[in-house]
Amino acid sequence: MNKIFIIIKREFLTRVKKRSFIIMTVLGPILMAAMFIGPAWLSQVEDNELKTIAVIDSSKIFVGSLPETDLIKFKYINNQKISDIENNFATNKYYALLFIPPSVLSSPNVVLTSNKQPSLAVRMHISNSLKRDIESLKLLKSNIDPQVLKSIETNVNVNITKVNDDGTREKKSADLQMILGIVGGMLIYFFIFMYGAQVMRGVIEEKSSRIIEIIISTVKPFQLMMGKIVGIAFVGLTQFLLWVILTMTIVTAVKSAFFSDINSYENIQSQSIMSKTEVADNTKKEDISYNDVNAVFDSIKSIDFPVVIGSFLFFFLMGYLLYAAMFAAIGSAVDSEADTQQFMMPVTIPLILSIVLIGNVTSNPEGPIAFWFSIIPFTSPVVMMMRIPFGVPWGEVILSVVLLISFFIFMTWLAGKIYRTGILMYGKKINYKELYKWLKYKNY
Repeated sequence: MNKIFIIIKREFLTRVKKRSFIIMTVLGPILMAAMFIGPAWLSQVEDNELKTIAVIDSSKIFVGSLPETDLIKFKYINNQKISDIENNFATNKYYALLFIPPSVLSSPNVVLTSNKQPSLAVRMHISNSLKRDIESLKLLKSNIDPQVLKSIETNVNVNITKVNDDGTREKKSADLQMILGIVGGMLIYFFIFMYGAQVMRGVIEEKSSRIIEIIISTVKPFQLMMGKIVGIAFVGLTQFLLWVILTMTIVTAVKSAFFSDINSYENIQSQSIMSKTEVADNTKKEDISYNDVNAVFDSIKSIDFPVVIGSFLFFFLMGYLLYAAMFAAIGSAVDSEADTQQFMMPVTIPLILSIVLIGNVTSNPEGPIAFWFSIIPFTSPVVMMMRIPFGVPWGEVILSVVLLISFFIFMTWLAGKIYRTGILMYGKKINYKELYKWLKYKNY
């Protein structure tokens, strides 16, 4: 056991001192923080120029009726050809030309022409304004008061309440649970692939450099394999924790330093691209928004974060250990990374399948697909983690845990038999038939 600890220490210190580890540990949080900060920064540096749009209304219905904002203005053109405007955008200083055909009521299609790509805000503003006016005209034509119709429009919120076995009731948010499940499952997936491949490459490097012959003279192959697997696991956990801590620190520091007024700014921006009617409509919906926010906070409180975090750490580690043992066996059986392809496919297919099933699992976490793939050890680290935030019966969790641990022990024993033979095998092309022979060798 002492030798295993020595190998773990060696693997850990060797890898954390590498320049690539230090660079990725620093670069990773910066990139992740940029994903959070980027949208807020881009919203602040967004082009705020006044956009004047020329309007040719052949229907004569919308002249002067299109609502304007601080950033979007309309200029109605009567005695000018479309081609003259289209050929002189720069001279006329028009942002775009909106052509409304005579048949717009029966065939609601308009043409927006510009010498540049019109922004989404402009397109949505025009579309929403015309949609609202056309609907109002059609309602009046049918002798229906638009205000009456608007007053009876109703938003129905489906609030999920789970009744537990002991009779207690909990409010749940399917969206929040889905996000937690997907994020947890994806993190485990990437961790297994990233650091499991490191185990395989490490074994191949030591084998190709013949250092392994010296190491094997002092430790057993199984001790070397376990020390390498656990050592790299600690490297991965260290890097992951540093990423989380540094990312949160960077995001918090940058937000407090540069985006302290981001909420007020976003409100101003949203007001600037909305018409007065849209602002009034949103004001009427404030109560609904507050209720939605309260519902989100209630659903956050209902999530058992200790269980979610504990489950994540367990499946995080056990999934890695299971696959790392197989990656180590593959690395010991080949002489170069190019020779690993025939063995990698059967190992990686279950992992890829578990990601492919994200939609099925999160949309129906109690279904047969979600159940069976959360029990099968090859897919349970990812799939069970997707189900945990939704609430899984303890019996199913225990069954998944027991099977995963049992299969890990079995695969470690199996991988050890391949590892001890393959680690000293050079220059021979290995196939599945040869691996089967190695499994039948007696201990030595």
